[in-house]
Amino acid sequence: MQRITSATVANLFDIAATRRIEQSAASALAAHTLMQRAGLAVARLAMAIAPHARTIWIACGPGNNGGDGFEAAAQLQNRGFAPVVTFVGDENRLPPDAKASLRRARDAGVIFAPHPPADFELAIDALLGIGSTRPPEGVMAEWLQRMHAAARPVLSVDVPSGLNADTGALSAAAPHAASSRFCITFLTLKPGLFTGQGRDAAGTVWFDDLGCDGNAEPPTARLMGAPKERTRTHASHKGSYGDVAVIGGARGMAGAALLAGSAALHAGAGRVYVGLLDPSAALIDTSQPELMLRDAQAIDLSGMSVVCGCGGGTEVRAALPRVLATAAALVLDADALNAIATDSALQTQLASRARRGKPTVITPHPLEAARLLGCTASDIQSDRLAAARQLASRFGVVAVLKGSGTVIADANGTPPVVNTTGNARLATAGTGDVLAGMIGAALAARQPAFEAACEAAWRHGRIADTWPADAAPLTAGTLARRAPF
Repeated sequence: MQRITSATVANLFDIAATRRIEQSAASALAAHTLMQRAGLAVARLAMAIAPHARTIWIACGPGNNGGDGFEAAAQLQNRGFAPVVTFVGDENRLPPDAKASLRRARDAGVIFAPHPPADFELAIDALLGIGSTRPPEGVMAEWLQRMHAAARPVLSVDVPSGLNADTGALSAAAPHAASSRFCITFLTLKPGLFTGQGRDAAGTVWFDDLGCDGNAEPPTARLMGAPKERTRTHASHKGSYGDVAVIGGARGMAGAALLAGSAALHAGAGRVYVGLLDPSAALIDTSQPELMLRDAQAIDLSGMSVVCGCGGGTEVRAALPRVLATAAALVLDADALNAIATDSALQTQLASRARRGKPTVITPHPLEAARLLGCTASDIQSDRLAAARQLASRFGVVAVLKGSGTVIADANGTPPVVNTTGNARLATAGTGDVLAGMIGAALAARQPAFEAACEAAWRHGRIADTWPADAAPLTAGTLARRAPF
């Protein structure tokens, strides 16, 4: 059993691939073996979470997910715990393995009750597995509401009930009172556990391959894990790490461009130029004199990594044709993306960069992604991996779809990466500008675009993850100054 952390490097598999892996594994083992292994894994994790529990409530559904719950109940009962099982479904229609585990639970003396216990120290959600396509309703929905409202730990079996294992979309509207959430997933790691609503629903994820090897299947996506630390040689100089130009900062929004510039500087760029689109702006930032403020039109972009759009307003539209045509490497964010979304000529110019071998990274949040793809933010969030792949393919770019479980995809068919760093401390103005600047610095150091985007996203989120709980709120300015190189 393995705990999944932000440092974990692993392949992710969708439901279809998981089914194939499961069928292959089951065909090579004696009947009921996989379910017995799964139930034992659930029981072991339950004992670790609540070692002194008097009552463990196990809510079991009508399929093999419920069978895993029955098997866990038998294992817990045999180890001196007091599991109480509630079952929704028709016993006569249970799959064969689940029927066998139901008999084992009864033979072990497990209590089966028509209603959840009045009090419990741990709840185990074994209602619905990866095959669920409908939201929980009726008694199932009531039980989920009860277990998540009780402020007790909740352990989900394989995936939280109501969560789409492929997309991270959650159909069950469960309150968030549970004191802690855990999920133990089997055979494969599923993408939906790490993006969209999956991270909140699953909590801490544990993985057990049940003694099976799924390497024959190509992965759907990947967890990148911690990037390697980069060292700098003594005989280097500012030219060794490239130049970044930030184009943005329309009237009243200069701060966004300065944040991107500060992030690029602290992420290791050799030199950073900030071309503000506000003609009345000062030509020096006294708090950051290392940033070289210029008229945006006066900066030669042909040898630079350019970050465009941060605080750009409507003024950035006029700057985009030159930026798209001349930037050696390019990060497009915020208002630059909004301008491109409504201008077919700019879209054509963006797509042509790939044909000219000019790397481009776009960093939309879900609403900006929706504008680019002509849909709604809800459509984007309903399948974040597919949306990121579509953005990358349509525009010939590396797409960084921001949000919980940021997804990074390229146009070459490489399995997208799901980033597992970051938390709600990043939900404040300017943090996206910081990410854009960090990617710009990585591009200036001649990292490949996909690698640059992955590493910057991981490091950006990691700063928030390691921010002290008792410290002042994490602001974008502080985040930029913490950007590592």
